[in-house]
Amino acid sequence: MASANQVRASHILVKHEGSRRKASWKDPEGHIIKNTTREAAVTQLKVFRDDIISGKAKFEDIASRFSDCSSAKRGGDLVQIKRYANIVTGPFGRGQMQKPFEDATYALKVGEISDIVDTDSGVHIIMRTG
Repeated sequence: MASANQVRASHILVKHEGSRRKASWKDPEGHIIKNTTREAAVTQLKVFRDDIISGKAKFEDIASRFSDCSSAKRGGDLVQIKRYANIVTGPFGRGQMQKPFEDATYALKVGEISDIVDTDSGVHIIMRTG
């Protein structure tokens, strides 16, 4: 349960050639990521977002199949985030996530899905869940 100054979120991350870490659970060597432009990653996320908003797909299903984050195995739910040596469990507060991600999440109402959010990790769509 999130306290008044915390949020909880799920996300779908698509990494690209400009991402700080060019590997993921589905592309351990980074071959695809290194050859994906930011524009291609954004285009892919826009299709995912449209499918979720229109009801053609569920957020969790898209995240499980396509997100470059290890949270994919939980449908994109950021229940446990490794950040440097700390582990953030469940909801997160200010200063625990990259600023653009944090700002976008706090701007959403529970159940809302963000537009494309750029961070050093790649591009995301975020669903606030708490």
